[in-house]
Amino acid sequence: MDATVTFPITFDEDANELLTHDPLALLFGMLLDQQVPMTWAFRSPMTIKERLGDRWSPAGIAAMDPEEVVAVFCDKPAVHRYPAAMARRAHGIAAHIVEHYDGDTAAMWTTAKSGAELYKRVSVLPGFAQEKSQIFVALLAKRFDVKPRGWKAAAGAFSDTQPRSAADVSSPAKLDEVRKWKKAQKAAKKSKSEFSL
Repeated sequence: MDATVTFPITFDEDANELLTHDPLALLFGMLLDQQVPMTWAFRSPMTIKERLGDRWSPAGIAAMDPEEVVAVFCDKPAVHRYPAAMARRAHGIAAHIVEHYDGDTAAMWTTAKSGAELYKRVSVLPGFAQEKSQIFVALLAKRFDVKPRGWKAAAGAFSDTQPRSAADVSSPAKLDEVRKWKKAQKAAKKSKSEFSL
Protein backbone atom coordinates (compact mmCIF):
# COMPACT_ATOMS: atom_id res chain seq x y z
CA MET A 1 0.00 0.00 0.00
CA ASP A 2 1.03 3.62 -0.55
CA ALA A 3 3.49 4.84 2.08
CA THR A 4 1.87 8.30 2.05
CA VAL A 5 -1.54 6.94 3.07
CA THR A 6 -2.74 7.84 6.55
CA PHE A 7 -5.69 6.33 8.37
CA PRO A 8 -5.61 7.68 11.96
CA ILE A 9 -8.63 5.77 13.22
CA THR A 10 -7.10 4.48 16.47
CA PHE A 11 -5.22 6.30 19.19
CA ASP A 12 -2.24 4.04 18.58
CA GLU A 13 0.28 5.01 15.88
CA ASP A 14 1.52 1.45 15.44
CA ALA A 15 -2.02 0.17 14.95
CA ASN A 16 -2.71 2.92 12.41
CA GLU A 17 0.51 2.07 10.60
CA LEU A 18 -0.43 -1.60 10.41
CA LEU A 19 -3.80 -0.74 8.85
CA THR A 20 -2.16 1.29 6.09
CA HIS A 21 0.41 -1.36 5.20
CA ASP A 22 -1.31 -4.68 5.85
CA PRO A 23 -4.43 -5.41 3.75
CA LEU A 24 -5.52 -8.28 6.02
CA ALA A 25 -5.40 -5.99 9.07
CA LEU A 26 -7.52 -3.42 7.23
CA LEU A 27 -10.09 -6.01 6.20
CA PHE A 28 -10.30 -7.47 9.71
CA GLY A 29 -10.65 -3.98 11.17
CA MET A 30 -13.63 -3.41 8.91
CA LEU A 31 -15.08 -6.78 9.91
CA LEU A 32 -14.82 -5.87 13.60
CA ASP A 33 -16.33 -2.39 13.13
CA GLN A 34 -19.73 -3.42 14.42
CA GLN A 35 -21.32 -2.83 17.82
CA VAL A 36 -18.04 -1.60 19.29
CA PRO A 37 -16.26 1.78 19.02
CA MET A 38 -14.38 2.23 15.73
CA THR A 39 -11.13 2.85 17.57
CA TRP A 40 -11.39 -0.52 19.33
CA ALA A 41 -12.41 -2.37 16.16
CA PHE A 42 -9.53 -1.06 14.09
CA ARG A 43 -6.94 -1.45 16.83
CA SER A 44 -7.81 -5.12 17.34
CA PRO A 45 -6.04 -6.45 14.20
CA MET A 46 -2.71 -5.47 15.77
CA THR A 47 -3.60 -7.47 18.90
CA ILE A 48 -4.65 -10.45 16.77
CA LYS A 49 -1.43 -10.25 14.73
CA GLU A 50 0.68 -10.18 17.90
CA ARG A 51 -1.14 -13.22 19.30
CA LEU A 52 -0.89 -15.22 16.07
CA GLY A 53 2.78 -14.54 15.39
CA ASP A 54 3.94 -16.35 12.26
CA ARG A 55 0.41 -17.65 11.65
CA TRP A 56 -0.70 -14.10 10.77
CA SER A 57 -1.65 -14.46 7.10
CA PRO A 58 -4.73 -15.66 5.25
CA ALA A 59 -3.04 -19.04 4.69
CA GLY A 60 -1.89 -19.29 8.29
CA ILE A 61 -5.31 -18.46 9.72
CA ALA A 62 -7.18 -20.65 7.22
CA ALA A 63 -4.98 -23.61 8.21
CA MET A 64 -5.98 -23.25 11.87
CA ASP A 65 -8.94 -25.02 13.42
CA PRO A 66 -11.75 -22.44 13.70
CA GLU A 67 -11.90 -23.02 17.45
CA GLU A 68 -8.20 -22.16 17.73
CA VAL A 69 -9.00 -18.80 16.14
CA VAL A 70 -11.88 -18.39 18.58
CA ALA A 71 -9.46 -18.92 21.48
CA VAL A 72 -7.15 -16.21 20.10
CA PHE A 73 -10.02 -13.72 19.76
CA CYS A 74 -11.46 -14.57 23.19
CA ASP A 75 -8.15 -14.38 25.08
CA LYS A 76 -8.18 -11.52 27.60
CA PRO A 77 -8.62 -8.79 26.71
CA ALA A 78 -11.08 -9.97 24.07
CA VAL A 79 -10.73 -8.27 20.69
CA HIS A 80 -14.47 -7.61 20.33
CA ARG A 81 -17.72 -7.63 22.25
CA TYR A 82 -18.62 -10.83 20.38
CA PRO A 83 -15.17 -12.39 19.91
CA ALA A 84 -16.22 -15.97 19.11
CA ALA A 85 -18.61 -14.96 16.32
CA MET A 86 -16.05 -12.56 14.87
CA ALA A 87 -13.31 -15.19 15.05
CA ARG A 88 -15.36 -17.64 13.00
CA ARG A 89 -16.04 -14.92 10.42
CA ALA A 90 -12.35 -14.00 10.30
CA HIS A 91 -11.45 -17.66 9.73
CA GLY A 92 -14.02 -17.83 6.93
CA ILE A 93 -12.59 -14.67 5.34
CA ALA A 94 -9.05 -16.07 5.48
CA ALA A 95 -10.20 -19.30 3.83
CA HIS A 96 -12.01 -17.31 1.14
CA ILE A 97 -8.89 -15.25 0.39
CA VAL A 98 -6.80 -18.41 0.08
CA GLU A 99 -9.35 -20.08 -2.20
CA HIS A 100 -10.17 -17.12 -4.46
CA TYR A 101 -7.09 -14.86 -4.34
CA ASP A 102 -4.20 -17.26 -3.68
CA GLY A 103 -3.81 -15.80 -0.20
CA ASP A 104 -3.31 -12.23 -1.50
CA THR A 105 -5.82 -10.07 0.39
CA ALA A 106 -5.19 -6.91 -1.64
CA ALA A 107 -5.90 -8.75 -4.90
CA MET A 108 -9.56 -8.61 -3.92
CA TRP A 109 -9.54 -4.90 -4.72
CA THR A 110 -6.49 -4.35 -6.90
CA THR A 111 -7.85 -6.67 -9.59
CA ALA A 112 -11.49 -5.51 -9.47
CA LYS A 113 -12.43 -3.95 -12.81
CA SER A 114 -15.39 -1.95 -11.53
CA GLY A 115 -17.01 -0.68 -8.36
CA ALA A 116 -19.82 -3.19 -8.84
CA GLU A 117 -17.33 -6.06 -9.06
CA LEU A 118 -15.48 -4.83 -5.98
CA TYR A 119 -18.72 -4.52 -4.01
CA LYS A 120 -19.73 -8.04 -5.09
CA ARG A 121 -16.37 -9.46 -4.00
CA VAL A 122 -16.55 -7.81 -0.59
CA SER A 123 -20.22 -8.57 0.02
CA VAL A 124 -19.73 -12.35 -0.19
CA LEU A 125 -17.30 -12.27 2.77
CA PRO A 126 -18.61 -13.55 6.13
CA GLY A 127 -19.91 -10.61 8.17
CA PHE A 128 -20.05 -8.15 5.27
CA ALA A 129 -23.69 -7.17 4.72
CA GLN A 130 -24.72 -4.32 2.41
CA GLU A 131 -23.79 -1.34 4.59
CA LYS A 132 -20.42 -2.72 5.70
CA SER A 133 -19.56 -3.63 2.10
CA GLN A 134 -20.46 -0.14 0.90
CA ILE A 135 -18.36 1.44 3.65
CA PHE A 136 -15.37 -0.72 2.75
CA VAL A 137 -15.64 0.26 -0.93
CA ALA A 138 -15.74 3.91 0.17
CA LEU A 139 -12.84 3.39 2.59
CA LEU A 140 -10.65 1.92 -0.15
CA ALA A 141 -11.46 4.84 -2.44
CA LYS A 142 -11.18 7.69 0.07
CA ARG A 143 -8.24 6.51 2.16
CA PHE A 144 -6.28 4.28 -0.27
CA ASP A 145 -7.15 5.77 -3.68
CA VAL A 146 -8.61 2.48 -4.92
CA LYS A 147 -11.22 3.90 -7.28
CA PRO A 148 -12.44 1.41 -9.89
CA ARG A 149 -14.99 2.72 -12.37
CA GLY A 150 -18.36 3.16 -10.67
CA TRP A 151 -17.06 3.02 -7.10
CA LYS A 152 -19.32 5.88 -5.99
CA ALA A 153 -22.45 4.05 -7.10
CA ALA A 154 -21.20 0.90 -5.38
CA ALA A 155 -20.49 2.78 -2.13
CA GLY A 156 -23.88 4.50 -2.14
CA ALA A 157 -24.32 7.24 0.46
CA PHE A 158 -20.86 6.51 1.88
CA SER A 159 -19.23 8.03 -1.21
CA ASP A 160 -20.37 11.56 -0.31
CA THR A 161 -18.53 14.20 1.73
CA GLN A 162 -20.52 13.83 4.95
CA PRO A 163 -18.22 12.31 7.60
CA ARG A 164 -20.34 9.27 8.47
CA SER A 165 -18.12 6.18 8.59
CA ALA A 166 -14.60 4.82 8.94
CA ALA A 167 -14.10 5.75 5.28
CA ASP A 168 -14.07 9.44 6.24
CA VAL A 169 -11.40 9.29 8.95
CA SER A 170 -8.53 11.28 7.47
CA SER A 171 -7.52 13.01 10.72
CA PRO A 172 -8.29 12.92 14.46
CA ALA A 173 -10.72 15.80 13.90
CA LYS A 174 -12.60 13.80 11.26
CA LEU A 175 -12.70 10.82 13.60
CA ASP A 176 -14.45 13.04 16.12
CA GLU A 177 -16.90 14.27 13.47
CA VAL A 178 -17.75 10.71 12.44
CA ARG A 179 -18.30 9.65 16.05
CA LYS A 180 -20.65 12.60 16.61
CA TRP A 181 -22.53 11.85 13.39
CA LYS A 182 -23.02 8.20 14.35
CA LYS A 183 -24.21 9.20 17.82
CA ALA A 184 -26.70 11.68 16.35
CA GLN A 185 -27.96 9.11 13.84
CA LYS A 186 -28.45 6.56 16.62
CA ALA A 187 -30.38 9.11 18.70
CA ALA A 188 -32.57 9.91 15.68
CA LYS A 189 -33.03 6.17 15.02
CA LYS A 190 -31.55 6.56 11.54
CA SER A 191 -28.89 4.51 9.79
CA LYS A 192 -25.46 5.89 8.95
CA SER A 193 -26.53 6.18 5.31
CA GLU A 194 -29.41 8.56 6.05
CA PHE A 195 -29.35 12.28 6.73
CA SER A 196 -30.85 13.62 9.96
CA LEU A 197 -33.22 16.42 9.01
